[in-house]
Amino acid sequence: MTATHRPAFDEDLAPLLELLREDLVRSPGAVDVPRVVRVLRRQGRVLGAAATLELTARLRDHVDGLGPLQALIAPGVTDLLVNDDGAVWVDDPDGLRRAGVRLRPGEARELAVRLATVGGRRLDDAVPWADAHLPTGIRFHAVLPPLSPGGTIISLRLPATRRLSLDDLEQLGAIEPTSRAVLQAIIISRLPFLVTGGTGTGKSTLLAAMLREAPPGERIVVVEDVLELAVDHPHVVHLQSRHANSEGAGAVDLTALVRQSLRMRPDRIVLGECRGAEIRELLQALNTGHEGGCGTVHANAARDVPARLEALGALGGLGRAALAAQVASALEVVVHLGRRDGVRALEEIALLRRGEDGMLQAETALRLWDGHLAEGPAAAALTARIGRAAPAPPSAGGASQPRALRRRSA
Repeated sequence: MTATHRPAFDEDLAPLLELLREDLVRSPGAVDVPRVVRVLRRQGRVLGAAATLELTARLRDHVDGLGPLQALIAPGVTDLLVNDDGAVWVDDPDGLRRAGVRLRPGEARELAVRLATVGGRRLDDAVPWADAHLPTGIRFHAVLPPLSPGGTIISLRLPATRRLSLDDLEQLGAIEPTSRAVLQAIIISRLPFLVTGGTGTGKSTLLAAMLREAPPGERIVVVEDVLELAVDHPHVVHLQSRHANSEGAGAVDLTALVRQSLRMRPDRIVLGECRGAEIRELLQALNTGHEGGCGTVHANAARDVPARLEALGALGGLGRAALAAQVASALEVVVHLGRRDGVRALEEIALLRRGEDGMLQAETALRLWDGHLAEGPAAAALTARIGRAAPAPPSAGGASQPRALRRRSA
């Protein structure tokens, strides 16, 4: 996909932009045509109507938007990345590609500092990194030199342009009919689950689509470090962590928020991303009668989830045996996503179990192979757990391995 965009920032725009900012200080308000015309007159310039509209849009991008990156926003774009050399990359349905825009070192730093300020974060030589959530819903992260020797690095995660349902994901090819029915059954059966995968595989999108299937009478409490999970459901409340201020005080972490969520009469507790000691609080919450809880975890494969949970549990003071005992009664299903050639898709559904040695393991129930779902060792157990809420998985003739996997091993 090739985006049509306005020219990037140029030297001729800098003096006008400075005058515009001075005008905004004297008279706060919107960057509109009358204001731009007033600033142009101070420069002794007169432009035609079309040129004035174009200039107003460019100036608005630099004052309120993403500057030279604003025009790269298009349907399907999920990430905008600025490297330390000023090169700009775009992640869209066709995969990661280089854009025809390059930022100068000073321009990239100015943009990063401004966006950090908009997000309520400090970004300067004393605090050379920032992670913020912009009012537009964009997640912003930046690193300044000397932590980035080559120059400023900016990473922007764009919010979805629309909230996708399971039907939408099926039409897009992210899930196929059988897995769609199983995912819906997991929600209806109130099984606790984790959506796993690497960065950019669509974990939050799938989790939001699944929660959309929850009965409208249920109260969903979402706990996140940065607001990202947009759930199309009539009864959703959000809790967001708070970073420490410049004096290092006032921080509220996810662990504290999970505890607070227990006092909010939740039917489902959702942890947007499990990445630290808060996993202990979530497991305790799910073990005290809060069925149907869920969250996301970064993992390379479903089989890696136990090791990932053990690492997170260690941060919360849980040993391997203690974690396995907690997970065995608190979490049941792993829904794993992958990305191949830019296409995001569900790759596996597994069950979390304690092995004969008492340690946690993930056992495959359904796995995508050659574009079709194949049955795994835990398929019968999954069918029993979801009961009549979904059709039975594809038959594998009672074999303990997916037929497609047996053909490959043969």
